[in-house]
Amino acid sequence: MENKTFKLIAKTFQGLENVLAQELTELGANNIQVGRRMVSFEGDLELMYKANFALRTAIRILKPIRQFKANSADDVYEQIKKIDWTEYLNVNTTFAVDSVVFSKEFRHSKFVSYKVKDAIVDQLREKTGQRPNISVTNPDLRLNMHIAEDDCTLSLDSSGESLHRRGYRQEAVEAPLNEVLAAAIILMTGWRGECDLIDPMCGSGTIPIEAALIARGIAPGVFRKEYAFEKWPDFDQELFEKIYNDDSKEKPFEHHIYGFDNNRNAVEIATHNVKAAGLTKEISIELRDFHQFTQPAEKSIIITNPPYGERISTPDLMGLYKTIGERLKHQFLDSEAWILSYREECFEQIGLKPSVKTPLYNGSLECELRKYQIFSGKYKDMRAEGGEIKTAEERKAMAEKKRFKAHREFKKAIGEDENDYRVKGRRENNEGSRNRYRDFDADGGSRREERRSSKGGRFNRSEGRPTKDNRGGKPYNRNRKNNRYDEEI
Repeated sequence: MENKTFKLIAKTFQGLENVLAQELTELGANNIQVGRRMVSFEGDLELMYKANFALRTAIRILKPIRQFKANSADDVYEQIKKIDWTEYLNVNTTFAVDSVVFSKEFRHSKFVSYKVKDAIVDQLREKTGQRPNISVTNPDLRLNMHIAEDDCTLSLDSSGESLHRRGYRQEAVEAPLNEVLAAAIILMTGWRGECDLIDPMCGSGTIPIEAALIARGIAPGVFRKEYAFEKWPDFDQELFEKIYNDDSKEKPFEHHIYGFDNNRNAVEIATHNVKAAGLTKEISIELRDFHQFTQPAEKSIIITNPPYGERISTPDLMGLYKTIGERLKHQFLDSEAWILSYREECFEQIGLKPSVKTPLYNGSLECELRKYQIFSGKYKDMRAEGGEIKTAEERKAMAEKKRFKAHREFKKAIGEDENDYRVKGRRENNEGSRNRYRDFDADGGSRREERRSSKGGRFNRSEGRPTKDNRGGKPYNRNRKNNRYDEEI
């Protein structure tokens, strides 16, 4: 069964498809095809497990089991009922159906989910006289129905909880950066740990943590408590344990990652998350305002996601971006900075010429990731001396880049009333109600062994994975905060 190949679909956010395709290529996938918010590929059971465990820019991995045409809900019902569902579940199996619909004929995704559910339940009731149960929170089998006009694809969801929920995040500031987007941005910069990395507005520490995982070659799946495929009838536990315990791609990181923020609550939260990830050797989190930023002693790269003036901001948003430009120009010479933001006015305040502009969605906000190559002196003088801020590859990419809209417009000027976008500051979490982070050793401990321990991990080389018996008959569950994010699928 391991050698049998089949089609798989990796879902992602719009704008990250090519990064995901490159990850799949490096993972050994075949017949890779880039689509809209997805990349299809072919592989065997082992590759499906690896895709869930190792991909940094995928939000879920789907295994299609039926594709058909349908013009009505009744057509969907009849096609789903043709599948022999005894191959996938029985009357004791709980299941759930998620639907994504882009069609004039099918206007309500929930109604489509109901028709799929009805077809499955009716078939099993006719065959056995009993019906399986629906479970929205923790089903044994997750199904995904995708409809684009009259093209329908029903898939098994092998991931379960979205893959961006790594498991290391114990707490979050308001409007945290999605882990998948953070990892994709880092991969887009080309940084793989060759120098120090700085995030001067790190919030809950997502960029520093994802950067450390990339630099160390640590798979994001080591933090996950479970995947949906572990409940499938054909789950190969020995194969998955082999994948999980393989740390051959992990490597030392000779440099350092610095996260700064001017909010004490954010610094505390980021510190907790770094400890929970076991990355205290690689990452330092400090309370510092960007006005205090000075030239790093070692060669560095900046990757950051400043406030936009939407869900989170500062009393002087334009002043913040002006400070960013001033600090980069005078205290970050001969280095490069990558900034993700939303407003054209904000970018204008930076006052530097970007060499790369990449459109990306941060949730529902159509943002841009811009690269700034910082050099000494004036731009005209640098060009007169034959200097360039764009490489040939970057120039080609900019020429071929298609924007999401033909004429993109950032939200126009901040209201004249300063209070329109004045933020009351990041929400202060109630100290007493906080879920406490796990107490890792100061040096991060032995990461894989810590993660596999009976209290906070998965497979332990010496002790084995916690079994149902020694868990008291209850599903294995870490004591961690269940942070929710908007997911685009």
